[in-house]
Amino acid sequence: MSVVNNKTEDLSAIAYNVLKEYEIAPDKVTVIQGGTIKTVWRVSSGGINYCLKRLKQTIDKALFSVHAQIHIRDSGGLVPGIILNKSGEPITRYNDQLFVLYEWINGKDLVFTVPADFRTAVQGLAHFHLASKGYQTVEGARISTKLGKWPDQYMSMSKKLSAWKELSERSNPNPALSAYLKHVDRMLVLADKALSVLDASEYAELTTPGSGAIVLCHQDYGKGNALSAANGVYVLDLDGVTYDLPARDLRKIIGKNAEKSNRWSAEAVSEILGWYTEVNPLGAGEMEVLYADLLFPHWFYGLVKNLFQNNKVLKASEIEKISLLESSKEEALRLCSKRSG
Repeated sequence: MSVVNNKTEDLSAIAYNVLKEYEIAPDKVTVIQGGTIKTVWRVSSGGINYCLKRLKQTIDKALFSVHAQIHIRDSGGLVPGIILNKSGEPITRYNDQLFVLYEWINGKDLVFTVPADFRTAVQGLAHFHLASKGYQTVEGARISTKLGKWPDQYMSMSKKLSAWKELSERSNPNPALSAYLKHVDRMLVLADKALSVLDASEYAELTTPGSGAIVLCHQDYGKGNALSAANGVYVLDLDGVTYDLPARDLRKIIGKNAEKSNRWSAEAVSEILGWYTEVNPLGAGEMEVLYADLLFPHWFYGLVKNLFQNNKVLKASEIEKISLLESSKEEALRLCSKRSG
């Protein structure tokens, strides 16, 4: 075994030791992602490739996401299969660290800025959501769920926006704070409208235990996590899966597309939803919940919390840009949902 440096040697040694717990004899092990506790190796054995991953999760969180992947796979979903160790377990412990061995998927990274790839990816997500339904986790797992939490989250974010407004008014003026003060009232109006729509929707019923609308959301679905293979779209990296409504993943995809385009478009939103619902139709109640979530100024909040909560420097132009984008979406969403403002 040749190594480039001691760090690579250490990682290779870890992989070889972990693989002793499996019924495979590795011919070659290559680090393909490192630098943090989360490390990924490509393992070749007898002409077959595998993916070994060191998790950054604690065991209770890992039990939830790993068994979610097994459930989705068993339900016909396209996610990498998990190879059990000699003890018949999906998770291997070594030196107080957690490892999982997956089948290697040969495919092409879908590029979300390429229309054909984007459609394929959105429909892959719909298949993923369908296959995730009915998941019951195992004993000892820490359940990850967002069900029923949206109203409180909306109110919490709104309160922070208001508190940051008061802080900005008391602080020495600077361009970023001035930009924030210029736009925050409009964002608070959007937040109030979103909460009103959510309160009037079927959200409570849709998120009640046993609801057929409940799925596992990926939460970070994008380039690098959607792989086009011969038999469809494989969804990768399920570490962050959580119980919620499909709207959660759709809101993130639609919003990210609007950010990249620097505009909200009723046509674009309708097109994305059309692709998705060809595979997983959504009822009127689910669409209303999605409308509320798109209306909430998540993107403004996500940017400015870096300034107030994470003490990061923001340019006034960044706040201006996201504020204008948020302010432009209401008409597009109204057209898309055929609602009045």
